[in-house]
This record gives sequence, structure tokens and C-alpha cells, in this order.
Amino acid sequence: MTKHAIVLLSGGLDSATVLAIAQREGYICHALSFDYGQRHYAELAAAARVAQAQGAAEHRVFKMDLTMFGGSSLTDNNIAVPEMPSEGIPSTYVPARNTIMLSIALAWAEVLNSKAIFIGVNAVDYSGYPDCRPDYIAAFERMANLATRAGVEGQDLHIHAPLMRLSKAEIIQLGTQLGVDYASTVSCYQADEQGRACGVCDSCRLRQQGFEQAGIADATRYR
Repeated sequence: MTKHAIVLLSGGLDSATVLAIAQREGYICHALSFDYGQRHYAELAAAARVAQAQGAAEHRVFKMDLTMFGGSSLTDNNIAVPEMPSEGIPSTYVPARNTIMLSIALAWAEVLNSKAIFIGVNAVDYSGYPDCRPDYIAAFERMANLATRAGVEGQDLHIHAPLMRLSKAEIIQLGTQLGVDYASTVSCYQADEQGRACGVCDSCRLRQQGFEQAGIADATRYR
């Protein structure tokens, strides 16, 4: 039977790997990206490149403006992106971002009669965001099956988070095996218009560390 999946595609390393995993599992993949006013806007161009290169069935960009609330260094230009490790949840956390994005993905999944949403959250090498934890994903899945017509009719939807317990090095090794071109991805929180990374933000540090530990050359373009 034909299987359709919504894949949240940011344009970064993790989501590109998740798209490849979903395709390996036989899903027809509908890539969904978000233009939410993020500082690192270059990731959307990267998402388009990844979707095309990896053969997604389609790629849609949902527009919303989270800058009207701010509260994050990614949506408020008055808050600097941290360039040194810090304690606790960093300012790059965008309030309720994954909840909002998964909710939009859920709506599209219902329209497509899809029982699968893929997301690249990770709870090993990550910044400590509360909406990247296994408990959160499990809770959202339960809510999704309570809140939708498909769920009420017994067509349970599953939130797939295949990277949840992998280190960044393991993610890179897996993606390399699946043919992901990481040179086309953008992970940096303050990439310039050409998609070149700063090399010092939290996301850049995790990415650099991952390539080093994986023993794979880092093809990231830096400023």
C-alpha cells in the first residue's frame, strides 16, 4: 500500500537525515518547512535544495510570524545569539515552536490521510530544548489521536522521531550512508544570506563536534 508521510524539513543536518530515513522506510514524503520570521532565513533555501535533491514528492513552506511574540534570539533581533556555552535552556529556544509546527503538520496529515509525521528532534547532542524530549513527542502523539477525526475513527497517527537517541556523530554517519549531501544543509543560527555559518553558535558547535567524532570531513561553508 502507498504510505504518505509529512516530514518537517528545516534545511538543517538533522531534518535532511530524517527525510532520507522516511524515504528508506518506503514513505512518499511531503516536506514541510516554516517561514516564521527566523533570523537564520537561509535555512529555507537549504530546505528547498534538500527537498529537490532527495526527491521529496512536494515541498511546502508555511508562513507565520512568530516575531510578533519574540522571546527568542531567533525571532527577536534585540536578543543576541549566544556564542558561548551557557547553563540551562538557551535563548535560541523559540517558545512552543515544535508544538506549533507539529500542529500544522497534523492538519496536512489529516488531509492526505497520512498516518505518519517525521521530525528530527534529538535528546542526546542537543541544546536542551524542552520540546525535543521523548516525553514531549509521546504526549503530542497522544493528543493528536484524541484531537483528530482520523484518531477518533481509529486511524492512529504516529510521530516518528528516529534521531531521538542518536548522537550527532551517529546521525551524520547514518545520513552519509543514506547519501545525504550535508554541504547543502544549513544549521547555523545566524547564517548569512549565502548560507555561510558563523562557526561559533550552539548549533555550529554541535555540528562541528559531530563531524569530528564521526571521522567525516565537514563540508560546511563558514564565513
